[in-house]
Amino acid sequence: MRFLLALILGALVGGCIALATIYYNPFSTQRSLSPLSVSGNQQLVLNYSAVAADSILFTNNGESIVRPHPKKVLQLWEAPIRRSDARVALLRDGRNQPVGIGIKFSSQSEQTQLLQGEALIDSAWYIFMPGQGSLLIEQSENHWPYLREIVFPAYWSSADNWRGNWHGTITYGPGALGTARVFGGSGRFAGMQSDAIETLSATAYSSEVGPVAMEGQLTIELQTETADAAEPAL
Repeated sequence: MRFLLALILGALVGGCIALATIYYNPFSTQRSLSPLSVSGNQQLVLNYSAVAADSILFTNNGESIVRPHPKKVLQLWEAPIRRSDARVALLRDGRNQPVGIGIKFSSQSEQTQLLQGEALIDSAWYIFMPGQGSLLIEQSENHWPYLREIVFPAYWSSADNWRGNWHGTITYGPGALGTARVFGGSGRFAGMQSDAIETLSATAYSSEVGPVAMEGQLTIELQTETADAAEPAL
C-alpha cells in the first residue's frame, strides 16, 4: 500500500510539473510585432465581432461551451467535421460601415504541440465584398496565448469569467514570416496573391458561454495594382 501511495503521489507531482512547464513555457511568448506592420504596401483592414451570438451564423458540434447561433442551425456532429467550426460574419471597415461577408471554416490541427506553446487551428476565410470582388485566406492559427491569458484564468476565477484588455495575433502561418496566404478570387482581387494576418481583441470572456466581448480584425496586404484599383485601405 505504501508503494502504491508513493506511485500515485509521484504521478500527481509529475503531472503538476508537466502542466506548469506547459503553462509557463518561456518559449511560447506571443509575437509583439506583426510582419505586415513594417510593410510599405497598402493594406485592407476588415473588422468583425468574434462573439458567436453577434455572427450571422455560427455552428460547431454542439458540445462546446460556445453555442451555435441561431439555435436551430445544423450542427457539425458528423465524425469528419465534429472538430470544426463554421462562422458567417458581417465585415466592417474602419468607419464601422458594412463592406462584405466573411465565411470562416476552422478545424483543430493535428500539428498541435502544447510543450512548444502551439495550440493550432487550421482555417480558411472566404470573403465577398460587393462591388470589389472576393478573396480566399488560408492560415494556420496559434491559440495558445489566448488560452493561457484568457480562457484558463476565466476557469480558475471564482466568478467564472475574465475581464481585461488583451490583443494578440493568432495567425501563425503558413507564410515563412508567420503570415496567412491570400488568393484573389474575382473582381478587383482576381489573380492577386499576398499576405494577411488575423488579430483578436478581447475585454470579457465567460467560462460558461465563451467570448462575451471580443473583436476580430483581418489585415490584408494589397498588391500595388490592386490597391490602385480598390478603394483606399482603412
